[in-house]
Amino acid sequence: MITIHLIAAARPNFMKVAPLYHALKTSGWAAPVLVHTGQHYDRNMSDAILTDLRVPAPDFHLGVGSGTHAEQTGNVMIAYEKICMEQEQRPDWIVVVGDVNSTAACAMVGAKLWIPVVHLEAGLRSRDRRMPEEINRLVTDAIADVLWTPSEDADRNLSAEGVADEKIDRIGNIMIDSFEMLRKRIASSDARQQLGLEAGNYALVTLHRPSNVDSAETLIPIVDALTDAATAIPVIFVAHPRTIKGLDKFGLTERLASEPGLRLLEPIPYVRFMNLVTGARLVITDSGGLQEETTYLGIPCLTLRENTERPITVTLGTNRLVDAGSLAENLQSVLRGDWPSGKRPPLWDGRTAERAVESLRLRSQPDGLTRRA
Repeated sequence: MITIHLIAAARPNFMKVAPLYHALKTSGWAAPVLVHTGQHYDRNMSDAILTDLRVPAPDFHLGVGSGTHAEQTGNVMIAYEKICMEQEQRPDWIVVVGDVNSTAACAMVGAKLWIPVVHLEAGLRSRDRRMPEEINRLVTDAIADVLWTPSEDADRNLSAEGVADEKIDRIGNIMIDSFEMLRKRIASSDARQQLGLEAGNYALVTLHRPSNVDSAETLIPIVDALTDAATAIPVIFVAHPRTIKGLDKFGLTERLASEPGLRLLEPIPYVRFMNLVTGARLVITDSGGLQEETTYLGIPCLTLRENTERPITVTLGTNRLVDAGSLAENLQSVLRGDWPSGKRPPLWDGRTAERAVESLRLRSQPDGLTRRA
């Protein structure tokens, strides 16, 4: 039996880990081990997603918590290395997901201990090295042994950076697996009903990136735009803890609460949140995952960012990059029906975990993986 560590740290990581965990559990040849670094520890942002996705309690919980990028990365490396150094706990494979600090940290532990590393969601690039996530993506892809990509543009990025073709397996978008796994529960959730929302007649907002919420200079114009939007369509603002902190810090919470067309909510579990997503007329976000999910669902997405590491959601899907100044204009385009319908990228079909397991099975054969020289 081959032991495979699945590394999770933040809510999107858990959504990507869950389908792979279930597929490996039923494979007959692999023993998945869940490692929770504890980088995100709010229950609604981490533990609750495990319940929604039917994933058991982590086998290891590193309890790293918050801190600077250096503190998080270093503390994850220290804690995870101790696990891997124990012979009975050393895995045959390490699967890291996404682009958080824990992704790069655990990949470095594996690389230094000569444990094969797989990066799930490899090859994504924003071309913006001001984003800490971009640094994590570059570092992880440079040292991983196997790179599981979601789309053709990710393959091209890796090839341009000199990654050997034999290291790249395009398997599709595993976020879609999580959605399809829970589609029936999402559809039957009463989240919209409890909020008195009419499907197709509200905008859903999520924001969490430091570039949007950590300074008054950026957050106030966004709040201005959202309050304007609330005069045209009801706005549901599901706020990340970091966003709530920024709103409180800059005196914006009471202003939002006083807007009759806008409701400010704390984070909610995945099933209930996706019930809100599937019923939205449009989504306003800075989340990478929501760019993908809205493209899959055909829902207009207005991404408050200068760039995206998921350009296929723009070139093929329903996503467009906007700023606070152009938000109102783009909102009106959606309400007029003047928005591209888009289409689903290849392999975004709910079967990505199956392809990931087959990739691991083949690469676990004696000649399946070319190790470092």
